[in-house]
Amino acid sequence: MNAQVRNIVCPHCDAINRIAADKPAARAKCGRCHRALFSGKPLPVSGNSLERHIRRSDIPVAVDFWADWCGPCKMMAPAFDAVAVELEPAVRFLKVDTEAEQDLAARYNIRSIPTLIMFQKGEPVARRAGALDAQSLRAWIRQSLATRARESVA
Repeated sequence: MNAQVRNIVCPHCDAINRIAADKPAARAKCGRCHRALFSGKPLPVSGNSLERHIRRSDIPVAVDFWADWCGPCKMMAPAFDAVAVELEPAVRFLKVDTEAEQDLAARYNIRSIPTLIMFQKGEPVARRAGALDAQSLRAWIRQSLATRARESVA
């Protein structure tokens, strides 16, 4: 196979799918469960699922660590949802409930919420605490990816 492929983790069954880079990922379906790989909305995840998405996906992954009782988290949720609609499938958007997933919060040293972490190829490349509006969130994601791209070339 000469075409470059991207690995995309299914949000429904966590299967790893190989998608040709020249094919539209927005319409791609999982080879295992046959459901859409992208829904245009953030995906709530738990421990194993989060690890699989950040380590096995070839696209960047933006993770929102939040809690239901957190006012700033609730304020930022619509912005996170809106940016997911705009940037998927170039970026996967995940949400981790820090109350339900306290081990994940500890593993990623979450000290305040909301905290956003951008992952690329399994590595955290950017981190930010505090709520953002859609414009600021979009700019933070683009800056994080641009910075990582420049570091990869150097």
